[in-house]
Amino acid sequence: MARYIEAVCRQCRREGAKLYLKGDRCYSDKCAFSRRGYAPGQHGQGQARKKVSEYGIQLREKQKTRRIYGLLERQFRNYFEKAERQKGITGENLLVLLERRLDNVVFRLGFASSRTQARQLVRHGHFIVNGRRVDIPSFHVKAGDVIAVAEGSKDAPVIKEMAEGLATKTVPAWLELNAAGLSGKVQRFPTREEIDVPVQEHFIVELYSR
Repeated sequence: MARYIEAVCRQCRREGAKLYLKGDRCYSDKCAFSRRGYAPGQHGQGQARKKVSEYGIQLREKQKTRRIYGLLERQFRNYFEKAERQKGITGENLLVLLERRLDNVVFRLGFASSRTQARQLVRHGHFIVNGRRVDIPSFHVKAGDVIAVAEGSKDAPVIKEMAEGLATKTVPAWLELNAAGLSGKVQRFPTREEIDVPVQEHFIVELYSR
């Protein structure tokens, strides 16, 4: 499957916001967005002075959300169409669907420093859901599901390194973390107030409704 392979810091600079795509590096002085907060490219510094159209604002919010969760255009559109069919507010439904992805839940529980790393760990079969190994990052968790590190993966260096910081990890209220058991539980679906992504989802709805 096609995937963005260039420097992910360029995505933050293009969107004009820190998207926390590289985990701990985004909180350090090495963060490219902190050092160069303007858009990438030869004319990047001048783009901030340009007036952005209504369509441009809507497009940027969609691209920002897509990049935060690491999705391709077709994947993202499919999520939107599913959210649109559900009862409730389409924009909020969309974000809840994205939060329910297994790679996102693994990230939220602190088992990975970024969604990108979480996606890789899931693909490599390091996690089980309700006792069964799941290696599909887009797998949708349900309320009551238990996500845990697979027994055979607990000695992996990347898992051991992650486990050292779990004791001080704060997780969203809709999740429950068992740091000692290297597991977590989905207590319920998140509310909009609990989804801390810097996006205005109503612009996405407006974009796809054009």
